Amino acid sequence: MWDETPAVGKLDADLLDALRRAAKAAEADGVRLRVNSGWRSPEYQEELLRRAVARHGSLQEAARWVATPETSPHVAGEAVDIGPARAAAWLSAHGAAYGLCQIYRNEPWHYELRPDAVRHGCPPMYPDPSEDPRMRP
Repeated sequence: MWDETPAVGKLDADLLDALRRAAKAAEADGVRLRVNSGWRSPEYQEELLRRAVARHGSLQEAARWVATPETSPHVAGEAVDIGPARAAAWLSAHGAAYGLCQIYRNEPWHYELRPDAVRHGCPPMYPDPSEDPRMRP
């Protein structure tokens, strides 16, 4: 499925279990899921935020793409970025069956565990992280 790197090994146990089950099903469909980013240290998240501010020109614009270390679900081990695009598309189509949902419309690679999605489908997506109430300090 994927290498058990620290970024994967430090994920929430339920999220990791759902990812493993989804990856097995995806492989049966000829699609290999890759965790491009999982758990992140607060220091690495801060570096990503600094780079985003430099790239987008302001903290407000950067917030559309990168959370602070205090609010990032990656730092909490509760989010993964999936690749390649074909794998993210497979997860978008089939992830709810495993409780895995795309959270942000502008980030088709970002998935979090939403256990209720198994029964009720994924909740509506936020346009981007800046619209997510969890991202506000």
